[in-house]
Amino acid sequence: MDIKIKPSVLRGELEIPSSKSCAHRMLICAALANGRSVISGVSMSKDIQATIGAMTALGAGFQISGNVITVEGIKDTRKKAVIDCNESGSTLRFVMPIAATLGTETEFLGRGRLPQRPIDIYKRELSRNGITFEKDTMPYLLSGRLSGGEYRIEGDVSSQFVSGLLFALPLLEHDSRITLTSHLESRPYVDITIDILRKYGITVEETASGFNIRGGQKYTPHDGKVEGDYSQAAFFFTANALGSQVKINDLKEDSVQGDRKIISIIESMSSGGSLGSFSADCSDIPDLVPILTVLGAFGNGRSVIYNAARLRIKESDRLESAASMINALGGDVRVTEDGLVIDPVKNMHGGIIDSYGDHRIVMAAAIAALRVSGDVIIRGAEAAEKSYPDFFRDYTMLGGTANVIDLE
Repeated sequence: MDIKIKPSVLRGELEIPSSKSCAHRMLICAALANGRSVISGVSMSKDIQATIGAMTALGAGFQISGNVITVEGIKDTRKKAVIDCNESGSTLRFVMPIAATLGTETEFLGRGRLPQRPIDIYKRELSRNGITFEKDTMPYLLSGRLSGGEYRIEGDVSSQFVSGLLFALPLLEHDSRITLTSHLESRPYVDITIDILRKYGITVEETASGFNIRGGQKYTPHDGKVEGDYSQAAFFFTANALGSQVKINDLKEDSVQGDRKIISIIESMSSGGSLGSFSADCSDIPDLVPILTVLGAFGNGRSVIYNAARLRIKESDRLESAASMINALGGDVRVTEDGLVIDPVKNMHGGIIDSYGDHRIVMAAAIAALRVSGDVIIRGAEAAEKSYPDFFRDYTMLGGTANVIDLE
């Protein structure tokens, strides 16, 4: 699906979708609890559907009514399961150690760039603790049952490996230890995991080198509402910085979501009604990089994004695709070894943007299109459905123009 966007200003009030990061975690915890949990405010995206499907395959029950999901925890462990992760890295990395803990022989399927995203840490550490990988490539087939012990995890590949183990290890009979062998990047996502685990009765002890996890713990049912998503709100905060007037509702002010940092970045570069520049360490906020690239392109000085090398293994190589997005509109973005250098130009024109099948590139491009001097065409705009299926509905409701076209 290709979409044509004309320059405009967004105005109005917006109920931001619920946090995908929080929803993944709440649904998993509820599925592992002994009893019924009711989770409200769930924004259904392809990634969330993948996690629901994964936990259903392992034996949990889900009843969906609008944005309210009633979850019946796993009662009987399945001997075998097939799990389709679609393109969701969170689903794959969260659920793999859970299946291993349950002793379920599981085949993991995926598509898009997911088969290329690394799981070497799991291949090494799960194999050291009782699991056999029948194949080295996707579809992965796991057998055996995970045991307690030490898990040595590199913290600079993906925090999802740590979160996945934090879900699984409390269910084991014996205690376990996660030892971080490098700095833990994207730490706020692990904070979200620990916060939600606590609500479902699971405790984790942080140590100087990682985490201690007591075995024999039990998840308890918990009813709750998923908080609003700062990752999605970042697109509209940036639109406001570029001249739009959108009131964004349903955000928790004391949230532990790392992408809340978009607010302080915008505040730091705003002075006297104009935008200056920023320098952002994105090791903890990788999902903000596409929209920060847009923000920097309309500033009044050079902006720099660094410590973002891990973005090369997302849904696209997000350093290259974010740079390509702005450069296609006449901007000036240079890719570095671990980030981007963004120099503003006097005028950015319309153009054709390749989404590279990446939901965050689609949404960032739509915000950039608000301020350029001509029409913008986004190819493969349906990729937004991965995390924000109603993005273009909300965009047009606020006054943006986004029309489906046929370029063939």
